[in-house]
Amino acid sequence: MSETPSPSRAGAATTAAAAYAVVGSDLSDSLGRFVDQLRVALERAGLTADPEEGAQASLVLNVVGDLAAARPFRRRSRGTFVAAVYERSSHSLEEDYPMLVRALANIAICHVPGTGAWFTTMERGHYGVDGEGEALAEQVVERLLPLARSRLVIDNEFRADLEPELWDGDENTREIIDAGRRLDEIGLLPSPFPIEDLLSERELRHVKRLYGIGGLSYGNLSQRLDERRFWMSASGVDKGRLETPGRDILLVSGYDEENARIVLSVPPGIEPRRVSVDAIEHWMIYRAHPDVGAILHVHAWMNGIPATEINYPCGTEELATNVAELIAREPVPAEAVIGLKNHGITVTGPSLSAILDRIQSRILPQVPMS
Repeated sequence: MSETPSPSRAGAATTAAAAYAVVGSDLSDSLGRFVDQLRVALERAGLTADPEEGAQASLVLNVVGDLAAARPFRRRSRGTFVAAVYERSSHSLEEDYPMLVRALANIAICHVPGTGAWFTTMERGHYGVDGEGEALAEQVVERLLPLARSRLVIDNEFRADLEPELWDGDENTREIIDAGRRLDEIGLLPSPFPIEDLLSERELRHVKRLYGIGGLSYGNLSQRLDERRFWMSASGVDKGRLETPGRDILLVSGYDEENARIVLSVPPGIEPRRVSVDAIEHWMIYRAHPDVGAILHVHAWMNGIPATEINYPCGTEELATNVAELIAREPVPAEAVIGLKNHGITVTGPSLSAILDRIQSRILPQVPMS
């Protein structure tokens, strides 16, 4: 999903997960062996066990022994990536997806004894590795660490220094408002798959509160203002109901790399929303490609497009770098379409209206999932 809730990793000071922790109880013999093998594989990869059981860990394995009593690990640091680890005699998306909500995890790992392990992400990527024993644990850790080590950039720094002539917006904010309404008219799903088919009514209510789901709240739109600044839609707001510049549409004016913060210029006397978590991706694209005038990200798909290989969490430097590099390889970077694995597409163009004119007839609302 494009809008990441606060329990996810944010503002990590380094790009490497130096410590890990394992929490949980009531493990079966086979699950206990699998977890012990994961410990060995993690330490071979250079991580050390956190003696405070998660207080300093960048990666926490929240091991769920009793599936009916799954509990979230209460993060003590915003820089913690949590993987829910549990065991079943079989695996399926319908069974595994709800564990993400029940354990409030970034990723769920289902161990099937004698068969392998399957990963489930919020974007609904559901992929597995076959095997057993130490070889299986090594494969799981190999796929888990790039996600756990990624650096999330979702903190905002608001500065009341927006020029008075921009307090009411400009032609760019009006273009963003119009593009949001066009997206709403296209009828894209609020998520790229029928989430209501995978969650109970109670779990669905929880997810909606957590992510601020309502209308077309996923995805984001931006349009360049000048050489270094761009307007961008806020996080969690219905794109068909964008209204107020400085609140629903924010001016990104800088990036504090040391503290992993997006800098936003806002007018005085207004309560701004947070900018979309994908602002770091847009920042990198605009900086690398001066000819890009606008960027659109939606949870939809198009056939025949290049795509990322790793489904990094949204808002991470790694995902942003990956997408920017793929755009740079395109024949015309200023008019590119890049797929984000198990997630959606990012599209560049001279303006948002030009982007929509170009791709509207080719959009597929269902994102292919691995």
